[in-house]
Amino acid sequence: MKVSIITSCYNRHSVVRKAIESVLAQDYPNIEYIVVDGNSTDGSMDIIHEYRDRISRIVCEPDNGMYEAINKGIRAATGDIVGLLHSDDCFYDPHTISEVVEAFKNSKAEMVYGNGLFMNERDTERIVRKWISGKYSRKAVRWGWLPLHPTVYMKRDCFEKVGMYDENYRIAADTDFLVRCLYNQHLKVHYLDRFIVKMRMGGLSTDPKLCRRKWSEDIKQYKANGIPPYPALTGKILSKIPQYIKAKIPW
Repeated sequence: MKVSIITSCYNRHSVVRKAIESVLAQDYPNIEYIVVDGNSTDGSMDIIHEYRDRISRIVCEPDNGMYEAINKGIRAATGDIVGLLHSDDCFYDPHTISEVVEAFKNSKAEMVYGNGLFMNERDTERIVRKWISGKYSRKAVRWGWLPLHPTVYMKRDCFEKVGMYDENYRIAADTDFLVRCLYNQHLKVHYLDRFIVKMRMGGLSTDPKLCRRKWSEDIKQYKANGIPPYPALTGKILSKIPQYIKAKIPW
C-alpha cells in the first residue's frame, strides 16, 4: 500500500526541517511525500529544496491558507492512504507509518486514527498535553468527541464520498471534515492505540487568541452537520481538561 503524506507550510523556516526529516526517517518503504508551500518569504523553500531529491512533489504558490494547501496536496496524492503532517509537527517514532499501514491491513478500515502529544512551543521535550483518543462511536461525536486530526489516515477513495476540506472555515475545517467522516458518512473506523504525532502548541487550533473565532466556526459547522451545537461544543471543550491532567502524571 502506498501512503501519501502531505505537509502544508507557510513561513515555517524554524521548524519545517524537523517535519521533513521525520517523514524521511520512516521505515515504511512506500511513501509519497508531498510538500505544499504557500509561497513562503522566510527561507522555508530553501530548506525544502535541500530535500527535493527525496520529496515526491513540491508545490510552491500562493494560497488562501492551510486548508487550500491541504486540498491541493490531496488532489495531487496518488497513494492508497492519505495522511497529514503539519510543518511544525513530527512523527512519534520511525515506525509510525508502518504501524498505521498494518492497522489498515488487519482491520480493513477506511480510516485509522491514534493518539498525539502536544509539546511546549519552545521546549519540545516538555509534554503539555496527552491526547488519548479512545474508541470511536457516532454518539460520542454528537457530544463533541473527535480524534486528534493529525493522527487521522484515510483511504484516498473515501474523499469522493466525504468531500474535501471546506475552505470557507479558516480554523474549523478540520473539525467539519472529521464530523462529516464520522457522523454523516459512517466510515469503517479503527483506533490504533499508540502515539502518532508530536505537535507544538501555538498552532491555529491551540492558540488562545483564536478561541472565540474557532468556537464560532465550530457552532456553524455543527449546525450544518445536523448536530446540536452548544452541547457538542461544551463537550468538546471539557474533553480537553483530562489531556492536561494526563500530561502531568509520570507514567
